[in-house]
Order: sequence, then C-alpha cells, then structure tokens
Amino acid sequence: MKRSTLLGLLILAAAVMTSCAPGANPSVVKVEEVAGFWLGLWHGLIALFTFIVSLFNDNVSIYEVANNGGWYNFGYLLGVMVFWGGGGGGASCGRK
Repeated sequence: MKRSTLLGLLILAAAVMTSCAPGANPSVVKVEEVAGFWLGLWHGLIALFTFIVSLFNDNVSIYEVANNGGWYNFGYLLGVMVFWGGGGGGASCGRK
C-alpha cells in the first residue's frame, strides 16, 4: 500500500472517530438521559480523538458529566485500556 494512501486512510479514520465525540455539557444544556456503561465504553475508546478536538472546540469534553456513576466510569476506564493496550501486557515482557 502506498504511503499516501495509508496517510489518507489514517486521516479519514481520525475524522470518523472524532465525529462521535461525547455530547454537550449538561450544566449548559438539559440532558434527559444519563450515560451508562456502554456509552462510557465508547467514550473511553474515542478519548484520544475527543481530547484533540476539545483543544480546538470548547463545546466538546472528553468525559460525559451526566453519567450514572460507577458503571459509566468502569466502561470509560475499560475503553481507555482497550484503546491503549493497558491491562498488564507490558508486565508479561519480563526477562528471559
């Protein structure tokens, strides 16, 4: 695959992922439903892209404030760990 094609696909993937950023801050806009585990998981998966967008757009935040507590937090943490490959993979690379 050509380098320019790969770069184009990466830019397209980043644009698609950032278009799915978390919603508006509920202190500004009334929210009817709170975010749960599945939305927390999704927000964790797209956290890096959302962070980059939040640097340029004040209406985007990387964490949904209107959430149901522990389950949202667990989903968010799990999503971040899946995206970054966390969970102990580096610990298994011990000396041989």
